[in-house]
Amino acid sequence: QVQLVESGGGLVQTGGSLRLSCAASGSFLMSYIMGWFRRVPGKDREFVAAISWSGGDAVYGNSVKGRFNISTDIAKNTVFLQMDSLKFEDTAVYYCVARSGSAVPTQSGAYAYWGQGTQVTVSS
Repeated sequence: QVQLVESGGGLVQTGGSLRLSCAASGSFLMSYIMGWFRRVPGKDREFVAAISWSGGDAVYGNSVKGRFNISTDIAKNTVFLQMDSLKFEDTAVYYCVARSGSAVPTQSGAYAYWGQGTQVTVSS
């Protein structure tokens, strides 16, 4: 079992930055792939980014490439999502996710563990 707790969401103006954190706990964490999805009411969940705990093989969704950066702090069992140059369309609830294995999929169904979500609102 893996538990995920997100923090760091909030309100920011267009062009601003936010950093989301995801504190993970559980067994065999280092064998997991960690990631972020987001969801806007009425739309499907959208893949944002994912990474292995070692920091290699990061994958990003097309809409956030070049603006978002995912990283890990193994000592703190924490995953970060640095979001820069935020746009109004980045407004969503952001979920931290985890899955066992080495592959880094972009489908939401591939991730077994989900946090409760944190709201990010970008004002235009």
